[in-house]
Amino acid sequence: MSDWDIAIKRGVEHNVPRVFKVLREHPYLEDLARKVREGKLEVLSNLDHYIEMTMKSVEMIGGKAYFVENAEQAREIVGKIVGSGKRVVMGKSMVAYETGIRKYLQSIGNEVWETDLGELLIQFADEPPSHIIAPAVHMTRERIRELIKEKLGIDPGDKHEDIVRVAREFLRQKFLTADIGITGANAVAADAGSIVLVENEGNIRMSSVVPPVHISITGVEKILPNLEYAMYEVLVQAAYAGLYPPTYINVTSGPSSTGDVEQKRVSPAHGPKEFHLILVDNGRRKANEDPVLREALLCIRCGRCHFHCPVYRALDGKWGDPPYSGPMGAMWSGVVYNDYKPALLCSHAGNCREVCPMKINIPKVLEYLKSKYFMMKAGTREG
Repeated sequence: MSDWDIAIKRGVEHNVPRVFKVLREHPYLEDLARKVREGKLEVLSNLDHYIEMTMKSVEMIGGKAYFVENAEQAREIVGKIVGSGKRVVMGKSMVAYETGIRKYLQSIGNEVWETDLGELLIQFADEPPSHIIAPAVHMTRERIRELIKEKLGIDPGDKHEDIVRVAREFLRQKFLTADIGITGANAVAADAGSIVLVENEGNIRMSSVVPPVHISITGVEKILPNLEYAMYEVLVQAAYAGLYPPTYINVTSGPSSTGDVEQKRVSPAHGPKEFHLILVDNGRRKANEDPVLREALLCIRCGRCHFHCPVYRALDGKWGDPPYSGPMGAMWSGVVYNDYKPALLCSHAGNCREVCPMKINIPKVLEYLKSKYFMMKAGTREG
């Protein structure tokens, strides 16, 4: 068996029964998923209004908000905030990968570290992620051991716990001395200007609290009408990813603050003195105008569809344009890269549709992208 065959077999065996167990033991989660879909559809039905509302809310709580149309504009804004000669810790952001933030910051003279263990491993290996939640799912622990030995000069041993310990000790000093922390956002509350992040490692909490400046970069489709819906979204995402209850849920509403002196709320306190939220379009608003592609914007990135897809499991994790892989990645390759070719690999087994918490008819979206690909090739109209 290849490394991929071994790694994906272990991943499926660990993940699939665990998600079914979570949903069986916490039946209210399916109702929360239905509410999240309703909330996301409400935002998508009036997206520009909610973008403007979110930006005003962020400014009201002392943060700075930006809307960018493409990856180049995102890099330009992040570059102006960060500058050069800084140490930057990144708390796992698919949109940061999509817009090329890490490599851009490195190119202008910054030291940049991914702090999610899976992301750190693919940074070490200089490889694209193979799964939306578990970016290094294609690596066996045997390969990870050799990779850490090569990059850090330390043999962590063969146990999962010891591999994690070595990564933790390596990253601790990076957290404590970082100038900038960059995260994504699992959900953004339009009414409050808050971002909500769900995680298990603690790296996102460290990245968003320890450095004096926190930048959050995320897609406009992550906006939900209010903080109630945003909290539902992270619970649903954690459950369908098989990691429920999540170890940490982080709510960030502007820079750090305190009201301990005469109840007057002032900023900063112990946490960051600056908070920046960058909302990225990069094809999302155009997709929202298309009644079929709009469904792709409902995706909450739980990654459950990957493990149930026979095509993803048969390939080597490279289906789709990074960081988007698997069935959802084939949709998102069309949304943000105008690349319809990954959809051609879909065999329409339909498993992805059955397990999607947002009830996205992924095979229908991929069939639509196939038609756009062939029409584009035939030159009948632009894709």
